[in-house]
Amino acid sequence: MKKIIAAFASDEGELLIERHFGDAERYSIYQISPSDAVYLKEVENLTVLEEEVHADPRKAKGVAGLLKKNGVQAAVSKVFGPNIEKIKKHFVCVIVNGGTVKNSIGMIQENFDAITQQWEKGESRDSLDLRK
Repeated sequence: MKKIIAAFASDEGELLIERHFGDAERYSIYQISPSDAVYLKEVENLTVLEEEVHADPRKAKGVAGLLKKNGVQAAVSKVFGPNIEKIKKHFVCVIVNGGTVKNSIGMIQENFDAITQQWEKGESRDSLDLRK
């Protein structure tokens, strides 16, 4: 069965942040299939401390490197900033309206096929807006 490794922009592991994806203090990483979700780990985002200007390309590169090291395929957040164009070359950017990681996992499962199709497109992938 196919699985997606997703990073959720959540400072404390339960609620999604109201800021841009790259501004999260931490990312909660899960392995998700259509019928299951397994918590893998939480990673700290040290790039927040390095940003000198808004939409700093070094920040996008730092976040992408951090998440790629952890096998992430989907970046999940309520809000993405201008760096979404750089980030979506590395991940499927999934925009959700669910306020919690748990609700957002459900959205990933409901749209699993669409997300895996975008992942398979490589750098030409589009972001997915799952807000309803």
